[in-house]
Amino acid sequence: MKSPLLSLPGAVPAEGCDEGVAAHYGDLFREQRALADGSGLVDLSHRGVVTVTGSDRLAWLHLLITQHVTDLAPGQATESLILTSNGHIEHAMYLVDDGETVWMHVEPGTQGELIAYLESMKFFYRVEVADRTEDFAVVYLPAGSIASVPDGVTVRETPYGRDLFLPRAGLEAYAAEHGPVAGVLAYEALRIEGHRPRLGFETDHRTIPHELGWIGTAVHLQKGCYRGQETVARVQNLGKPPRRLVFLHLDGSEVMLPGHGTPIRLAADGAEGRQLGFITSSARHHELGPIALALVKRNVAVDAELLAGENTAAAQETVVEP
Repeated sequence: MKSPLLSLPGAVPAEGCDEGVAAHYGDLFREQRALADGSGLVDLSHRGVVTVTGSDRLAWLHLLITQHVTDLAPGQATESLILTSNGHIEHAMYLVDDGETVWMHVEPGTQGELIAYLESMKFFYRVEVADRTEDFAVVYLPAGSIASVPDGVTVRETPYGRDLFLPRAGLEAYAAEHGPVAGVLAYEALRIEGHRPRLGFETDHRTIPHELGWIGTAVHLQKGCYRGQETVARVQNLGKPPRRLVFLHLDGSEVMLPGHGTPIRLAADGAEGRQLGFITSSARHHELGPIALALVKRNVAVDAELLAGENTAAAQETVVEP
């Protein structure tokens, strides 16, 4: 679904899974600085929007997801996962309940599979699941923003900003009033700086929540049974995850950023050394320079100098403890 904000001056379309919105509007660092200062907005209208209504919605979702939501108060933001039976991450959802409806946004294009799973689990519960992506656009307002929110618009407020579920027909008018609009590259740079994992970037087919630091924020350890809980409990109580998320400061002299999947090795071993992990996300930050998130083997020393790809030096900061 192509955003109307791609018609704004300077808009450069994003590629890959973020296709449909702008990567930037001509000045990446200016856009980042605006967001960091609490001004502007980000068009995330390519993300999927799913709603769950009905009197059983919270009790029913509680049985299926990793988060405790039976007593979720109206307006309280949370995030959650759906796991496979082996505990691997399948879906990531960013939720809020408005008192009558649970609203959630998900990665672009994943809403169909999510809805199919939810529909298969309805049984006798009084719930209705709907894809509202064509009707509502997700708009991000950074922390500190004083932009007003139209009456009736559901808001998901977090420490790092607000997600608005804005009627899609009002997207252009809202952006004109509350811009400047920043592209998803600026949003991604601040996400990486904040060590916030993203489905499909920091995850692969075997990722478990512990590896990314999603325990506590998206996984509640004191709730009842859900699919994949046995793995979560076993790793939490008896072991350690096989990999861990790290934040990387990259060598700023390299022209190209290492992309998703770029191998990580020990710098001492050089480009022919044994692969110990891979880059999951990378960005150019307006203050920190080139940065990245990576998944590495748990036993990689926290002070080890790393190498991304052939020749990009990388200094790590711990996100998930080994």
